[in-house]
Amino acid sequence: MKIHFIAIGGAAMHSLAIALHRKGYTVTGSDDEIFEPARGNLEKTGLLPTSNGWDPSRIHTGLDAVILGMHAHADNPELARAIDLGLKVYSYPEFLYHETKGKTRVVIAGSHGKTTITSMVMHALRYNGIAFDYMAGSRLEGFDNMVGLQSDTEIAVFEGDEYLSSCIDRRPKFLLYQPQLALISGIAWDHINVFPTWENYVDQFRTFIAAMPADGHLVYCTEDEALQELAEKTNPSLEKTAYRSPVYRNHNGTCVIDSGGVAYTMKVFGRHNMQNMEGARMICNRLGLADAAFYRAMTEFSGAGRRLQLLGESKTTAVYLDFAHSPSKVEATVKAVRERFPERKVVAVLELHTYSSLNREFLSHYHHTLNAADEAVVFYSPDTIRHKRLAEISPEDVIRYFDTPGLKVFTEKSELQTFLESIKPGNLALLLMSSGNFGGIDLKIFLPRPEGRGN
Repeated sequence: MKIHFIAIGGAAMHSLAIALHRKGYTVTGSDDEIFEPARGNLEKTGLLPTSNGWDPSRIHTGLDAVILGMHAHADNPELARAIDLGLKVYSYPEFLYHETKGKTRVVIAGSHGKTTITSMVMHALRYNGIAFDYMAGSRLEGFDNMVGLQSDTEIAVFEGDEYLSSCIDRRPKFLLYQPQLALISGIAWDHINVFPTWENYVDQFRTFIAAMPADGHLVYCTEDEALQELAEKTNPSLEKTAYRSPVYRNHNGTCVIDSGGVAYTMKVFGRHNMQNMEGARMICNRLGLADAAFYRAMTEFSGAGRRLQLLGESKTTAVYLDFAHSPSKVEATVKAVRERFPERKVVAVLELHTYSSLNREFLSHYHHTLNAADEAVVFYSPDTIRHKRLAEISPEDVIRYFDTPGLKVFTEKSELQTFLESIKPGNLALLLMSSGNFGGIDLKIFLPRPEGRGN
């Protein structure tokens, strides 16, 4: 097949382009800007466009399909040319379904934890020698691409994002995968620019459950009351399995799960990660993997990229980076670090970067989410607020809505950098949370030095 990607530089888009290239397809692409790591990945594969910008001449009748990225606009000239020629235009989730129609599709959905659960399932299957296709929202150790597609696999594991598919397909991505086996980890209002009310957001998950086939199976977290009610009432004939946080114990700063007379010591920690692991276990059981095989694999699982990712540590100091940005993710992540280091000072730094988090009407959802930290900081850029065309928020607004004692709020990169530089290592756990990049600060300069050089 000959495939052209419009907006090839997106995280999922360029990963899909590389996967199809490896599968033997002829792939071309275009974009107005391509940043790292997509630029380097495409260049290594020979797929980097020779120039930036849109060129309708790239679209011709010899193409079998055009894949349209979310960041392309509806008036894109290449899109217009494809429509004029009557070419089939896919969003990337739609094309993933097209490539896996004859396989057992597994979709991991939910407002939080879906990347980690997807990564856990992928790791367990690979560890046990089971081949599969996949799409994950983050790079995972042992996988050099976020998308993998093969001709001889029988299983496809997809992270199911509820955000929109493309500028001309306003359906949530997870609705296009049509899974036979699915998991929902929880529902916490997000993406308010697309789903302006809680009810509208929940409706997307209701539609997802209702669309599952009669012979499908839904796994869901029963500790989420809204999700439990939704799962019980929607598609009543669908087979469903509920899960909750498993019994585990903390031992020398690690989480241990006892199963079948064996103690399994995990590399990941925190109640929310143990809950994620239980959901992944349920999915793997449905795919034929026994508990012992699953837990053996989990003892080697070190986490997904930017999900409680350990940036550096010494005997007395640990620095973690996490993608947490929504209220539920922030609270769970801070509590996990608190649980992991009960005797240390926990400093939590959160950047407000998304449309939802920078919306004054949404700020109240962050009430007490940082309270498990000993010291808490919120950073945001007024320039980002203006770029997103939102109403201004003040530091006083943030302090009032978070309602965390001693909360510090910074709106300048230099202020944040000065604060980070002032933190003294030793008996410390520093947690950095953002879906952005903290204004471009080089976080490596705040990492603890090797043993014997000061801490």
